[in-house]
Amino acid sequence: MARQRWTVADIPSQAGRRAVVTGASAGLGFETARALAGAGAAVVLAVRDVAKGERAAAAIAREHPGADLAVRPIDTASLASVRAFAETWPAREPIDRLVLNAGIAAVPSREESVDGFERQLATNTLGHVALTGLLLPALSPSARIVAVASLAHRSGRIRFDDLQWRETYGPQAAYRQSKLALLMFALELDRRLTVAGSGIAALAAHPGLAVTEVFRRGDRAGAFQRRAGHILFSLIGQSAAQGALPILYAATAPEAQGGGYYGPDGFWEARGYPKPAAIAAHARDRAAAERLWAVMETLTGVRFAV
Repeated sequence: MARQRWTVADIPSQAGRRAVVTGASAGLGFETARALAGAGAAVVLAVRDVAKGERAAAAIAREHPGADLAVRPIDTASLASVRAFAETWPAREPIDRLVLNAGIAAVPSREESVDGFERQLATNTLGHVALTGLLLPALSPSARIVAVASLAHRSGRIRFDDLQWRETYGPQAAYRQSKLALLMFALELDRRLTVAGSGIAALAAHPGLAVTEVFRRGDRAGAFQRRAGHILFSLIGQSAAQGALPILYAATAPEAQGGGYYGPDGFWEARGYPKPAAIAAHARDRAAAERLWAVMETLTGVRFAV
């Protein structure tokens, strides 16, 4: 069990460890990268916008002079970009913490990635699945992979008959599917790593209702919806720094377990301090997870050497 009121002060020393955080230029990713750097880790900010990533790294360096920071480009919505990131990873630099954080939400109308996938599924899920598979050989023997899921997984469904939302499209429903799929991936990955006798662990975490830029693609929503969402998050949500705590707990706490899922301890897991989080029953459906795994390997072209 997570200790009550676990904070960044409880992060064990990460000296000698290397972390890769996708989407680290803002929000949860930035706060995760900042805390890991503060704990002594060498941190790679894996970002779509390199200029923004450089500004984020500079901000972290001002707070933690001497921090070992690097910025590398990746667009998780592009399999070519993901492959380029993995293929150019230096073999002499093993990864100890891989945080799958980059994401978008509530894209108002259906969009496709360069690979022809629904954009939220491509960015939030498929890109991270491919990245994990491609980087497995670069992970240290006791590495942790942390997938950033969401409360939204509870009402998500995997639409195997229309995974790309070509027949009908719902912004929130597509987001919920993408986060449910990422959570199911993490749980299934950990099962497979355990069966293989690997020391690598896959975990998942969610930030509760954290105020971040993840909904920036939803700016074309109506003024009323934007205002209502802002009020809701302001009233019951929490800061990105607070929302990053479950992610950091999963990535660093000695008591965090492979296959575990962590989130805030407050009402409905909307805010608070890290604790084991509730996993919806359908996210534990083993048959669906195996089916989804096969589909994602086919779509990404990445086979897992587990």
